[in-house]
Amino acid sequence: MRSKQNIFYLLMLVLGLLAPWLGVYPVYLMTLYCYAIFACAFNLMLGFSGMLSFGHAAYFGFSSYVTAWLMSQQGWSTTGAILAGMLSACALGLVIGFIAIRRSGIYFAMITMALSQLVYFVCLQAPFTGGENGLQGVPRGGLGNWVSFQNDLTLYYFVFAVLVLVFLFIQRVVHSPFGQVLKAIRENETRASSLGYFADTHKLLVFVLSATLSGLAGSLKSIVLGFATLSDVLQSTSGEVILMTMLGGAGTFFGPMLGAGIIVTLQDMLSDRVGSWVTVIIGTIFVLCVMVFRRGIVGEVLHHFEKQHGVDDGSKNN
Repeated sequence: MRSKQNIFYLLMLVLGLLAPWLGVYPVYLMTLYCYAIFACAFNLMLGFSGMLSFGHAAYFGFSSYVTAWLMSQQGWSTTGAILAGMLSACALGLVIGFIAIRRSGIYFAMITMALSQLVYFVCLQAPFTGGENGLQGVPRGGLGNWVSFQNDLTLYYFVFAVLVLVFLFIQRVVHSPFGQVLKAIRENETRASSLGYFADTHKLLVFVLSATLSGLAGSLKSIVLGFATLSDVLQSTSGEVILMTMLGGAGTFFGPMLGAGIIVTLQDMLSDRVGSWVTVIIGTIFVLCVMVFRRGIVGEVLHHFEKQHGVDDGSKNN
């Protein structure tokens, strides 16, 4: 199964490299990749750690604002503004995570949602965010004096490279001893603690890591689209990333990326045709996902493969 998985990833890599030359709009693809990073970051918490957050839009949106403000108002470089956005998301995740991890289950989820709403109101009232108008006209910049991101194609390959690196990084984290402890905590936190692992420390670390990667996604999104708005920190954005992860398959590596692709594509295709009804359609998909295939698309495919070929459960997370 490992060889088939590697072949599949190689095909996806080649497809990603060729996609702009196949007539696909680069800005659409870059937006999809930003949300794919966001979903992968969220999956690190939900799928591999068992923690359901209702407030991940806080890190995604706040980092988007920080990067947009630094580039449009302070003249920062692209890389510097992205790093600053990630650091702000990291700090925010550290504060919220320190409070939230003391609870579990629905209480954990409600705490993250409540604190995310506080971040929303800060973004609404803070002078540097532009209030309801947001921040417009964010320059794309480049990599020093060597590479300019004014060309869509150049920026596309930068965002695609970041997506690939994030994907590989998450795989490395999950397969590391740290990741194995996270899985043990997900399955039975009491038993993991009795074996000498500091569950709260591991949960806080993965919370902060997930928030930081979500911030990276938000920073890239503000550069790709050239603006940061309140929609980035809305509760509905937190709901969308949950749907992306569950639709594709929580606890799988490629699942969140597939889920992000489906949701972003539906929004792009249907928003002009059905208007606000696109929210109803996506909500219906979420209900069907929960009721019909709880493992998600990739999760169900892998489960079927395991049943057919008797593959050991250790190869499930692919």
